[in-house]
Amino acid sequence: MKLGAHMPSAGSLAKTLQSGLDIGCTALQVFTSSPRQWAAKPVDPEAATEFRKLADASGLQPVISHDSYLINICEREPELRQRAINGLKAEMGRCAQYGIPLVVSHLGAWKGYETEEAALKVMAEGIKEILADTDGSVTLLGETTAGQGSSLNYRFEHLAFLIEALKGDARFGVCLDTCHIFVAGYDLRTDDAYDATWAAFDRIIGIKYLKAIHCNDSKKPFRSRVDRHEHIGKGEIGIQAFERLVNDPRFEQIPIVLETPDAPEGHVRNLNLLKSLRRP
Repeated sequence: MKLGAHMPSAGSLAKTLQSGLDIGCTALQVFTSSPRQWAAKPVDPEAATEFRKLADASGLQPVISHDSYLINICEREPELRQRAINGLKAEMGRCAQYGIPLVVSHLGAWKGYETEEAALKVMAEGIKEILADTDGSVTLLGETTAGQGSSLNYRFEHLAFLIEALKGDARFGVCLDTCHIFVAGYDLRTDDAYDATWAAFDRIIGIKYLKAIHCNDSKKPFRSRVDRHEHIGKGEIGIQAFERLVNDPRFEQIPIVLETPDAPEGHVRNLNLLKSLRRP
């Protein structure tokens, strides 16, 4: 099973990858630029080559990138919306240079629209433009959100809407965040709840569209719609769900990455815990 973490920047992306290998990651998530700024430095070809060589030699694939937190591709104002679309195109471009095949994005929020569906239609058009103008080696993943504020994609139906609007484009998939779906109203705490949530995901979205999982416990209670990650087994979800997750045969080839607090020291503890939950 591919288990790892979002590793904090260690200088170059190759050094960040190595820091993940050092703690036992077999999956990895990174930022290719600051997640809180629009500006990004051009990719150094030598740095990209170094990263590719280390990723290939280590067998740590796939690496995942998380885009900027500033991105909202359904901004109401056209100029702001285009800036966000261009920002996500640039992220996809950097990933193509590094050989990173998956980009995770929260995609956007519906503030300023009369309905969520109206914003989702604009979001879908933005995704079409992004996919048309970026390298085919990179797949965009819409992340399930907590539904905090006016964030979209806190319902499985939102992502299903986008998939249908994109006619099932193979370059668009889903990253599920356990903390986010829990606080958005999808329970995982018991065997029955876990089974019901994944059955709903498969019925509404389709398991084939799941390309990555963010593995996080939650500081906040069920249906709170507040996004606060917690160490595995220390939050409101509890350890049982994560034991089920890391032993679920459906996810053997899906990268499962931690975004828990106190990185990288916290990642060591949480990663070792996840590995200890694996059954022979």
